[in-house]
Amino acid sequence: MKILFVHQNMPGQYREMIQWLAAQGGHELVFLTQRTPAPQLTGVKTVVYKAHHKPAAEAYGLSKVWEEAAGAGFGAAMAAQALERSQGFKPDVVVGHTGWGELLFFKQIWPDVPVLGFFEYFYIREGGLVGFDPADPPTEHSPFFLHARNVVPFTNINVVDTGHVPTEWQKNVFPTSFHDKFYTCHDGIRTDLLRPNPDVQVGLGRLPAPLTRQDEVFTYLARNLEHARGFHIFMRSLPRILRERPNARVLILGGNEVSYGRKSRHEGGLRAEMEAEIGPDLDWDRVHFLGRVPYPKFCEIVQLSRCHIYLTMPFVLSWSVLEAMSMQATIVSSDVAPVREAITHGETGLLVDFFDHEALAAQVIDVLANPQDHAHLGPAARAHVVEKYDFLTRCLPEHIRQINALVPADKHIPLPA
Repeated sequence: MKILFVHQNMPGQYREMIQWLAAQGGHELVFLTQRTPAPQLTGVKTVVYKAHHKPAAEAYGLSKVWEEAAGAGFGAAMAAQALERSQGFKPDVVVGHTGWGELLFFKQIWPDVPVLGFFEYFYIREGGLVGFDPADPPTEHSPFFLHARNVVPFTNINVVDTGHVPTEWQKNVFPTSFHDKFYTCHDGIRTDLLRPNPDVQVGLGRLPAPLTRQDEVFTYLARNLEHARGFHIFMRSLPRILRERPNARVLILGGNEVSYGRKSRHEGGLRAEMEAEIGPDLDWDRVHFLGRVPYPKFCEIVQLSRCHIYLTMPFVLSWSVLEAMSMQATIVSSDVAPVREAITHGETGLLVDFFDHEALAAQVIDVLANPQDHAHLGPAARAHVVEKYDFLTRCLPEHIRQINALVPADKHIPLPA
């Protein structure tokens, strides 16, 4: 089969699927992306495109998102058209993310080519990021800007033949009028590769010996250290945790940018703001900021952790929490709807109120002090992820079935055994 994948930050949600397809052989796989330098995957042809237009900084706010999406969509469409003209490539199916507008114009090039679109988030007035944090209340104009942002999914639902959402919570933030085109299935977690490792060791340059599972290590990670992922709440919990657990160390992973929600007003970002707020009331020698690390190092750090903290406002569930569950981590997380879909309190993890840093501290202290009382959580978490989110046995077969449903029988991809 000829498949065109489209995602501005290759490989995005298609990391596992496209590598599996390439390994099967017999498919012509092309990936259209804005990312430079683009990853080079065996068996995949990468084509980099540029947005045809980007809005000016002073562009009208209510139409700015659409202007940017239209520019990305037209750039992607022109690159796809050029690919057909120069190399004769016309896909049997287009598979891509709808969020940045890249799929908007593919039906103008290939009216007969089916499109399977990934729908990640619909901006809602209640129950999501906006209005969740009392410290960041919505303005009287917020509903208008949110509705204006949704012009992209509103347009894309009429472009795609099938829509894909990874979780029930994400499905339900979209209007019910979208649901008839949706199927719900996670991108998939490689539980066959992500396992616990009792012998793991992690070296830190300023320590004389590597850390092992015998050390009292707890962890926090996010793509970026930001409000939406509860970094400020986590930092406020640290003084008590480290005071009551004098042998504990914390490893913190994440960049200092903002992916979602509001920015810190501090010139050094949220990390600097929280360091200033906490000040000397912390044993900073036991706090290790590691930034962003390669994926294998991330896995080792989670495997090392006696207690892994995952915080989020009501928003898209991070892959990392499911990966941590697969590695049998004991997780303390925020009690919000998208997390409750994956974690049941007391069975597969522990949940606390997002804003209650004292409750977070108390729960982490209990896990560190009494690991035997929580030893059942990690194995149960892994069993749950294997059952519901495993890439090879649960998610991949469903994605292949959905692709096959869009193309003639002679193009079908054999389902994995």
